[in-house]
Amino acid sequence: MSSAYLVLDLQNDLVHNDGPNGKGPLGEQVRGRQILARTQKVISRARDAGAAVLFVRVGFSPDYRECSPTSPMFAAIRKFGILKLGTWGTEIHPDLDRREGDLLVTKHRVSPFYGTNLDLFLRAQRIQRLVMSGVSTVAVVQAATRDAHDRDFECVVVEDACAAATAEEHENSIAALARFAAITTSDDVAF
Repeated sequence: MSSAYLVLDLQNDLVHNDGPNGKGPLGEQVRGRQILARTQKVISRARDAGAAVLFVRVGFSPDYRECSPTSPMFAAIRKFGILKLGTWGTEIHPDLDRREGDLLVTKHRVSPFYGTNLDLFLRAQRIQRLVMSGVSTVAVVQAATRDAHDRDFECVVVEDACAAATAEEHENSIAALARFAAITTSDDVAF
């Protein structure tokens, strides 16, 4: 079975120590849980197995034209002026081995499937199994897993390579996702 690894929203504005969210509770969880090192370990395992590695980021035009005015989460993004495409904040964290041939999916909503070319790419490459991790567990990891599940992909979530703003949010999200995906760790994940 053909597999891919989806690295979800590990971009500078969200997880870099110098990024706005990297300085807050999410950044503390990312550092404390060693998310970047564990993600890089999974990237290496995926590459060694010949699996595709895909990076997903969230970003908006400088005038936020794609940003929903009805979303409390997206209103905060606009208010704080973050996640603008073409800036350092929407670049994938430099500690991760992103290569030229890796697909970079840019999304304007929580789910990486909504309004993007992700599903088309996965079908064209005959990928049937998705291994996923990133931030935040309560948002993009949940959305990606549920959407992938409903599109009939086999789903695997790498629990110790995911984080949310609090340990409780993360744990509750993982418990919910166990209904839709196999839950594994960066030491045990297989491709």
